[in-house]
Amino acid sequence: MTRINTNVPALTAQTHLRRSSEDMNATLNRLSSGLRITRGADDPAGLIVSETLRSEIASVTQAIDNSERASNVIATAEGALAEVAALLVNIKELTVEAANSGALSREEIQANQLQVDSAIESITRIANATTFAGLHLLNGNLSYVTSGVATSAIKALDIYSAHIRNQNYFPVRISGVQSAQRGELQFRLSSVAQSVTIEVASNNGVEVFSFVSGFRASSMVSAINAVTDAIGVSATFINAANWNSGVSFRSIDYGGDAYVSVRLLPSSNGTFTVYDSLGTAKQRDLGRDVYAVINGAATVGDGHEITLNTTSLDLKVKLDAQFGAGNVTNFAVTDGGAMFQLGPHINSSEQVSFGINSVAASRLGSIELGYLNEVGTGGAYSLVGGQSSRAADIIEKSIQQISTLRGRLGSFERNTIDTNINSLRITLENVTASESAIRDADFAVETSNLTRGQILVNAGTSVLAMANQTPQSVLALLQ
Repeated sequence: MTRINTNVPALTAQTHLRRSSEDMNATLNRLSSGLRITRGADDPAGLIVSETLRSEIASVTQAIDNSERASNVIATAEGALAEVAALLVNIKELTVEAANSGALSREEIQANQLQVDSAIESITRIANATTFAGLHLLNGNLSYVTSGVATSAIKALDIYSAHIRNQNYFPVRISGVQSAQRGELQFRLSSVAQSVTIEVASNNGVEVFSFVSGFRASSMVSAINAVTDAIGVSATFINAANWNSGVSFRSIDYGGDAYVSVRLLPSSNGTFTVYDSLGTAKQRDLGRDVYAVINGAATVGDGHEITLNTTSLDLKVKLDAQFGAGNVTNFAVTDGGAMFQLGPHINSSEQVSFGINSVAASRLGSIELGYLNEVGTGGAYSLVGGQSSRAADIIEKSIQQISTLRGRLGSFERNTIDTNINSLRITLENVTASESAIRDADFAVETSNLTRGQILVNAGTSVLAMANQTPQSVLALLQ
């Protein structure tokens, strides 16, 4: 049948040509943008998944930037602490030199004191001046704030990490299980019956004493205490109110590594029997480490210092020597610390809190020994005041504190931040690859589709032209 009002072949050709044109235009759009999905209609399900992956890519990328910035902060603090450590070593050198008073004039010791004063001032200046983008790092700005610390139970407290999170405070409860003890041996006579030679030793040193017959306990106490700093053993009366009660030999240090030994030398003809606190005759007695429970976690200390390291709390606490079974103390961490967001999701498992205590001269040292600023001119332990020995102890404690802080910072940077960056980079690589597989255009496929589309459009155009010429054949019937 031949019709002219409706050209069905032409309509069919138009339909296919339109489809081919739309497919070719879609292919050109993918090739020009590089994306397989440019709008929701291209692949609704793929768009949803790819947008989720894009959000995760952005979060992971920012987490990497956060970690790198945290690394820069830690490196800045550690670099400043290296200078503080160098100054402390110089102060220690000057202190040891000043102790050589028999070979130094008073003017030379005063010159050493001036250098020490200058170094101490520099340490405090570094503590106050070390900043990162306006954030003070070493002046105590990043230390933790506590409340309710009972000084009768806690002699020293260092908090390295505490996740306060969304709480107003982080409660800490310490329950004693057993107290720390020193090694102790007792000589339970008021005087020496026969001339003896004994060896008194601890893990810090050893000394030999010769006591003649009738040598009294009071004189024995004086003889031992005269060299306590060398041998690490002190002597007291068993009963402080009774000088005839005998002598108690005690190690200066607490803990399972501390011991006291009192031994009669073989060359001695007399007897010198010592007993432990239970009345058992022995020559050597070990101390005992403190044992306590902190927030439900049982931990054995070192001497009377306890260290706890959990995901929510990292601290070191020095307990009173009498803190043991039945004793309980509570305090709270209320504020402070530096919070680092190291993961792509904002939750406690991907955040790390780190505290940095002040390293000003007035904070280096301890309550028992004294503080570094007291080694300066006018201080209780100055070199010109003849306190070189005590000053050396304070400086050694300060060096230990700075070294420990540097070690913790280095460990945090290497084992937490650096490993976190490496892990995040691997995550970023894999998530990006997944997003690319869904959303990016495959140029090999699209160029093939373009060639096919071009051929179909050209063919469709030719067919449409032929279909439009077909009705003209009707004119032949009218002739």
